[in-house]
Amino acid sequence: MSIHAKTALLGSDWVSNLRVEIEHGQILNVQTGTSALRGDTQVDVLLPALGNLHSHAFQRAMAGMTEVRAAGRESFWTWRTLMYRFLDKLTPDHVEAIAALVFMEMQEAGYSSVGEFHYVHHEPGGTPYDRMSELSQRVFSAANQTGIGLTHLPVLYTYGGVEQQPLTGGQLRFGNAPDRFLHLVEECRAALPHTDSVIGIAPHSLRATSPTDLQNVLHATPNGPVHIHIAEQVKEVADVEAALGQRPVAWLLDNAEVDHRWCLIHATHMTDEETRALAQSGAVAGLCPITEANLGDGIFNGAEYINEGGRFGVGSDSNIRISLPEELRTLEYSQRLRDQSRTVLVKDEGSVGQALYTASALGGAQALGRNAGEIAVGKLADLVAIDRTHPTLCALTDEQLLDGLSFAAPDGLVTDLWSAGRHMVQQGRHVYRDRIIPAYRSAIADLLADV
Repeated sequence: MSIHAKTALLGSDWVSNLRVEIEHGQILNVQTGTSALRGDTQVDVLLPALGNLHSHAFQRAMAGMTEVRAAGRESFWTWRTLMYRFLDKLTPDHVEAIAALVFMEMQEAGYSSVGEFHYVHHEPGGTPYDRMSELSQRVFSAANQTGIGLTHLPVLYTYGGVEQQPLTGGQLRFGNAPDRFLHLVEECRAALPHTDSVIGIAPHSLRATSPTDLQNVLHATPNGPVHIHIAEQVKEVADVEAALGQRPVAWLLDNAEVDHRWCLIHATHMTDEETRALAQSGAVAGLCPITEANLGDGIFNGAEYINEGGRFGVGSDSNIRISLPEELRTLEYSQRLRDQSRTVLVKDEGSVGQALYTASALGGAQALGRNAGEIAVGKLADLVAIDRTHPTLCALTDEQLLDGLSFAAPDGLVTDLWSAGRHMVQQGRHVYRDRIIPAYRSAIADLLADV
């Protein structure tokens, strides 16, 4: 299989008439200044596709349901209460249909892969399914349906708070002690959907595990990605500091071997010292700007982090809105509003859109453990094509294209997308869209009838 692009981003350079040959999901050959050959898929602008490094797929079905103010001040914590109520009725069939829709929407938005931070493991009330990995396997089925590249991140969630309170209510569906959790991980590892699929682990947060449990699971899983929620909320920071004697990012950096395997999700509330230390660790900051804005989390310490060479990627988290351009622009705009400045997240000089896009492509690939993030021989063929003839892009030079995509373009500019060479979006539509959407509507009608 081969692709010919009129324009393409090769590393940090824009090239013309690029031809990419793909074999077994990997890029076999790259040629510039060449003509299309018979049978080539011909596209306008070819880019490395981003990985969506943080998703809770099931939350997509809640989109728009929590935007009503209740008595008192609304916050992340009241949103979480509503989420737990929703969980009481979620079945395996619902999980599969929702995940398939989410993965399809991600691919149509330009994401070739996803890190599914999966913490719903059991039946309502906490009884394990006969097959412990039942709900993970439903996520795998959704990945098979859509062809998306999957990094599956089973979540260790043992306690209801940093003082090791017992789980209650909706949390019971998440709960595993370390031994059972490790068994779950191995069961998942044996059933991954694609040869390019990756298994990692996700200690949920410092409030949902303990120092001992964290060390035990890290020791037992020396390879693969490690993702953790960290410092998302001011209350979380205060609770962890009161219980462990340090702020969460500082405690983690001092008590775990945080390196390139790690992805610290949100890392919103960091001191300058923590920011520099995280940047120097080689880990990825997993930023979810739309969800962070929706939940009122706060603003990432972006300028300091970028200046220290920190790596980052983006994810859609709650999936209230799945839009790659909007994640990038919300990330940059949050910095501008806080600092009353412009072009914040580019070091030294250059296109901020290209800086955001290329850093997110490389950081997302690192966080997901995927050999991707750029168009190069030996990399996975995680590729996306966009329509340069759209009115928001047609006046722009090559060097301005990613500024236009990030700050001016609407959704819907993706014409084609490949996940490890699987050509899943063609002419702007997922190839199985007409099958996935009716199944989702049916599942949601069933779910809402019982909520």
